[in-house]
Amino acid sequence: MRPVCMTRQGAVRGDIAADGTASFLGVPYAAPPFGPLRFRPPSPPRAWRGTRDATAYGPTPPKAPYAPPFDALLPETTIPGEDCLNLNVWTPSPGPGARLPVMVWLYGGAFANGAASSAYDGSAFARDGVVFVSLNYRIGTDGFLHLDGVPDNRGLLDQIAALEWVRDNIANFGGDPDRVTLFGESAGAMSIGVLLGEARARGLFHRAILQSGAAHHFLRPASARRITARLAEKLAVEPTADAFAAVPLDRLLTAQAELRGEIGARPDPALWGEAALNAMPFEPVTEGPALPGPDCGVDLLVGSNREEYRLFLVPTGRLHLLSETRLRTTAEAYGLDPQEALPVYRDARPGAGPGEIFDAMVTDWFYRIPAIRLAESVPGSYVYEFARRSSAYDGRLGACHAGELAYVFDRLDDPRYAPMIGDDPAQAVADAMHGAWVAFAATGDPGWPAYDLRSRTTMIFDDTSPGPVDDPRGAERALWEGLR
Repeated sequence: MRPVCMTRQGAVRGDIAADGTASFLGVPYAAPPFGPLRFRPPSPPRAWRGTRDATAYGPTPPKAPYAPPFDALLPETTIPGEDCLNLNVWTPSPGPGARLPVMVWLYGGAFANGAASSAYDGSAFARDGVVFVSLNYRIGTDGFLHLDGVPDNRGLLDQIAALEWVRDNIANFGGDPDRVTLFGESAGAMSIGVLLGEARARGLFHRAILQSGAAHHFLRPASARRITARLAEKLAVEPTADAFAAVPLDRLLTAQAELRGEIGARPDPALWGEAALNAMPFEPVTEGPALPGPDCGVDLLVGSNREEYRLFLVPTGRLHLLSETRLRTTAEAYGLDPQEALPVYRDARPGAGPGEIFDAMVTDWFYRIPAIRLAESVPGSYVYEFARRSSAYDGRLGACHAGELAYVFDRLDDPRYAPMIGDDPAQAVADAMHGAWVAFAATGDPGWPAYDLRSRTTMIFDDTSPGPVDDPRGAERALWEGLR
């Protein structure tokens, strides 16, 4: 018999898997954000009579598809429809009483792509005793474009609304609302970095796992206004919420995708502000980075992948085309002295070309150093590094951005991940990484010593030299003191 669970809006009927775990898909946590609700904070969903079918994913937020070759490497689904603020639940124990740990997933996609119905099947978490929730939140123009007269960071407000839904309803799906772990990758992790300091989010999650993103990516209001003005100019409209709401959605999505290309082609801070360095026109709008302190009330597990930026260099062919001049100017843009910094990176990589050094340096600026700073700000945090190299692109893709996802979700046999992880994935790494995430959600301890300024213990997930290491690549880390 198909399981039924109650929410505050009404009953939902899900599906049951062969292993006895249940799933409930496409459950609304907020009203459709269109019409008079466009560009507004999320509103509560309407109640329904009877039992709502919850066996299919709901609509996804508006987004343009990834451009080739990333469309093959980063699988995502587009499902049309306005009722896009929905979530999915996997549980081993549908119904009240079990009080199991809860894990809530936020997808990545540079705040312009992503969907909860991509490859984020939560069945492995349910199999291992966790109630897993994935959610859709607004991205791109609808979620993060600064518009006068309406609230900023609407995508973050969606995430908070979904966490409130979890607080109010998850006990009826077997979960413990007092033991919620919020975790995400890339833009999802960067969202968590902001939510750690949001008063409205306090108490809605108790642990957090940040994969390849922390608290260092944002737009100051002045930069956000520049980006709004340029997008309005492209669309030949006034920079107002009403004017953007009148633009046909396909035209709006095309223009916002083009905008990122413009930043990459001319990364001038005078034009784009903070987005000139990371080429992300849609980000949380805030006055500046706000690292949480020791009293944030959230246990943290943070980390990055060893060769993050290869995702953006290898499939495009740029790895072996990148010039020494570009390497040096990027180092300078980051505040590094090329004469001092580049030899440090080269010492650890004998024979590496400019593209390989570029990958190491940009990986540090974009992902690794922000993770370290976050761990430093909250004593007792845990730090990891994913180092398992993919065999894709003749092994050149390496341990790149998003390469850990199949391992975290224990989905190495999912064909959607095959282009990313290659043809020889390591199940032992998936067992270790997925197991650590589950243990952290259940107990607050992933299984290795916490990070501190003396040892800087970092767990390395790999199949060649796994285990905790003290201060990996410490000389490179030290280059960023006072800069990042």
